[in-house]
Amino acid sequence: MRDFLPAEKARRERVLAVIRDRYRAHGFDEIETPVMEEYSRLHAGIGGDNEKLAYNVLKRGLDADAIRAAAEDPSTLTDLGLRYDLTVPLARFYASNRGQLPTVFRSIQIAPVWRAERPQKGRYRQFVQCDIDIIGDASARAEAELAVATLDTLDALGLEGGSIRINDRRVLDWMLDTFGFAAHERPGVLITIDKLDKIGPEGIVSELRERGATTGAVDALEAFLRRPMTMEYNPYGERQVRKALPDGAPDEIIAHLVGIGAAVAAARAGSASVDDIPLVFDPFLVRGMGYYTGTIFELAHPSVDYSLGGGGRYDGMIGRFLGQDVPAVGFSIGFERIVDLVAEGEDAAAAAIVLVHDRDVPEGELLALKSALIRQGSRVRLEHRTKNLKALLERAAADGYTAFAAVAAGATADALEVKPLA
Repeated sequence: MRDFLPAEKARRERVLAVIRDRYRAHGFDEIETPVMEEYSRLHAGIGGDNEKLAYNVLKRGLDADAIRAAAEDPSTLTDLGLRYDLTVPLARFYASNRGQLPTVFRSIQIAPVWRAERPQKGRYRQFVQCDIDIIGDASARAEAELAVATLDTLDALGLEGGSIRINDRRVLDWMLDTFGFAAHERPGVLITIDKLDKIGPEGIVSELRERGATTGAVDALEAFLRRPMTMEYNPYGERQVRKALPDGAPDEIIAHLVGIGAAVAAARAGSASVDDIPLVFDPFLVRGMGYYTGTIFELAHPSVDYSLGGGGRYDGMIGRFLGQDVPAVGFSIGFERIVDLVAEGEDAAAAAIVLVHDRDVPEGELLALKSALIRQGSRVRLEHRTKNLKALLERAAADGYTAFAAVAAGATADALEVKPLA
């Protein structure tokens, strides 16, 4: 958990403003949910490993006897917890407010979440998530809308060239069934397969054998991973998807994946037949969240070797709160990773002036001068002149100010000599 100095806070807010603007331009509406949810909801078995990282809140008014009685099961001492993502709160929000929302609801949530992580570079215990979700639309159009809005936002932040890796959890289930993995071993198999980028095919096969996975299934997976591949370029579409899978993949799932690509192509270039679709089909993309039921995504950018966000379809989650299934799909940008990649705009701190004044300048004159500059569109800070003027100006520059002016008694806005801080 971190503090942010003024210049860094301003930078983060500028990036957030771009993200909000692009999301809203694509028809999404922002909501807000409480930072805490019921313990039972956060630990319903749908959050994967994140449930283990949740910060739990003790019940109010506990006495020593209650604490001793709960020694064998500490979870009985808690009834609330800090949210570890924004999807579980959204599902509860929709179930609670469905009557006041449109049939197809497009939401924005930009807010902090908390996980008891081991702090390291790019991983914090409190961090901001930027989510967009579409609830009530089971068609490929929903995934395409999310992909287009996300790529457009990346472009608006000056991070052109992004792409989205895409898969479907139903494809993974079908593949594991085809290879011969038993149902009970599939969660562990997926954990291993998720390491493919890090340890490669040989590492995957070796680890599965060490885990005691079904021998014939591991052999079939190994043969598939080692199959000869031609180097021809295939744009995203049915040919690329089918070529990346074993023979006999379900037509319904293939059609859904292909439909996403056609819609993204139409939105990005005005033609559903464009070759350069910023989607890449990856049959071994896993995504760890237990609530995903269909399409899954990860956002990639050529400047880094890690993902900048991800998401997927979670059609079964809202039904847990509402009593009936409602289709839902979402995409989350990793704000903490993206904000470090965004270049500072040339006009990010335009017309930010420090007025360095002598102590004998009347307060009324200072405030009148400051107000006049603000009316002209400037950002203005008042500072008493110090002996170490250089240090004062360096601090102002670090806070995002770009110019300064010396102020004596009787100064006017028109007569100020404004100098750059560079």
